[in-house]
Amino acid sequence: MEIFTYEGFVALMQVIGIDLVLAGDNAIVIGLAAAGLPKELRAKAILVGIIAATVMRIGFALITTQLLAIVGLLLAGGILLLWVCWKMWQELRQGAHAHDIEAVEALANRDLDADGEIADDAPKKTFSQAAWQIVIADVSMSLDNVLAVAGAAKDHPTVLIIGLVLSIAMMGLAASFIAQLLNKYRWIAYVGLLIILYVALKMMLEGWHEIEPWFWAWWAGA
Repeated sequence: MEIFTYEGFVALMQVIGIDLVLAGDNAIVIGLAAAGLPKELRAKAILVGIIAATVMRIGFALITTQLLAIVGLLLAGGILLLWVCWKMWQELRQGAHAHDIEAVEALANRDLDADGEIADDAPKKTFSQAAWQIVIADVSMSLDNVLAVAGAAKDHPTVLIIGLVLSIAMMGLAASFIAQLLNKYRWIAYVGLLIILYVALKMMLEGWHEIEPWFWAWWAGA
């Protein structure tokens, strides 16, 4: 098994970092959307969000590796991940996670900041508003997660399978714990950002090498 080789082990560590950070971010988005709901609807919205994210990860996993084999899509996937890195960097630099405590409280159903309330500062919304926010975020973040895992483990099928299974398990079973972990140890997000940036640049470089002959042929004939 390639996970017992140096290259395979490095790819596995990259995949674990990607899964941890992106699953945690996805969980925080779900928690933020659900935090504005009445207490009796909050748990239902979180459950819907986690199930939706899990199903989408499975669906994207079934098609993404085949899609990345199409010439040009590896480059496109790398550019998409580069955009994900930019969004993450902006959020971290501007302190966009300052209100993550509301999301984590909603996920854990605990008063973590000892103010006597659970997620009481979040803007109020209806269940349908929260559900739409969650589903839209799940589509984007699930695709980002699967693309990043596929890019990191592209030449290591065993690592790819492990990474996709971990991604699904983290959303399905440990979303609340991971969100609390990222909220407490913010440096993990920066490490994950660097890993995703590396994978994005690697995918772009490999994708360029794939399309380079076609590009120069087109350029010569233009």
